[in-house]
Amino acid sequence: MPRNLSRRASLLIALAAASPWALAQTNRPATAAAAPLAWPTKPIKIIVGFPAGTSPDLTARTFSEPLSKALGQPVIVENRVGAGGNIGADVVAKARDDHTIGLLINGNMTIAKMLNPAVPYDPLRDLAPLSLIGTSPLVLTAPVSQPGVPANADAREFFVAARNGGDKWSYGTPGVGTVGHIGTELLKSRSNINPVHIPYPGYPAVATAMLGGQLQMALMPPALAQAQVRAGKLRAIGVTSAGRSPLAPDIPSLSEAGIRGFDLEIWNAFAAPSTMPKPIQAKLAALISEIARSQDVRGKLFQQGWQVAGTSPEGLANRIKADTALLGGVIAMRGIKAE
Repeated sequence: MPRNLSRRASLLIALAAASPWALAQTNRPATAAAAPLAWPTKPIKIIVGFPAGTSPDLTARTFSEPLSKALGQPVIVENRVGAGGNIGADVVAKARDDHTIGLLINGNMTIAKMLNPAVPYDPLRDLAPLSLIGTSPLVLTAPVSQPGVPANADAREFFVAARNGGDKWSYGTPGVGTVGHIGTELLKSRSNINPVHIPYPGYPAVATAMLGGQLQMALMPPALAQAQVRAGKLRAIGVTSAGRSPLAPDIPSLSEAGIRGFDLEIWNAFAAPSTMPKPIQAKLAALISEIARSQDVRGKLFQQGWQVAGTSPEGLANRIKADTALLGGVIAMRGIKAE
């Protein structure tokens, strides 16, 4: 082999020798058995753009042990916090060691650059989809008692009250450009309501504001919403998925309330740098998908608030395409810009 041959080229040749099938881009699903055997050669890093103990961090740590056993190398979770997960996503996009992947949320993989052109990576160009891990609807949540809303109002009556309230109503989110923000703007366009957006530091602050009467509504994660609903402090109007969710089976969908064609979920997924050799991507994707669908991990993810997907890279790519179009349309229509 010529001395000036790069390390990456050497790796690709080794991988091709180990698994010619994996380099042939067929339509057959990749499997761990067909993947190259010359990798990994050192510990794997999972980059998470959020602090320890948050939902993305918990998901990444759920995968670290079984992925380590499958690969025969330590798997280390590294938190690179900031900018709504975009700092971590940028670390993944720029990694060149072929041993770094990321556990990212949907905003990092779809609309990040639409919201802020200064984001230093392009989700569609710089990140390679590996597997969609979990999905979850949001829950449209409101105070138990509020002026203009009949006691024990159902979802349809709630929307009538919201239309009557116009811009005197307000809704809260964890910030500009979050799925809660963009999703509520989408809901406004589909339901002819017009509450004013008020951003807060996080969902707990949003819940506190609703309890204090400062907000009339908010899209919230199921676990937080259900805790407040069970305590009798807030009411659940409907979930944002197309149908009822296993995560909140007793809460009707907004479609049941007459909001047609409304289907919005948050999700998380594993991604690699787009420069990572395709055979390595295939091996990781097959292992991650298999782990996600195992009984033990599936149960843990459900407890964390996720409906388990465990898709192929193509399945995740299709979800990215669909959500980029849906949320990007709302961003353009409403002129939403994040700092």
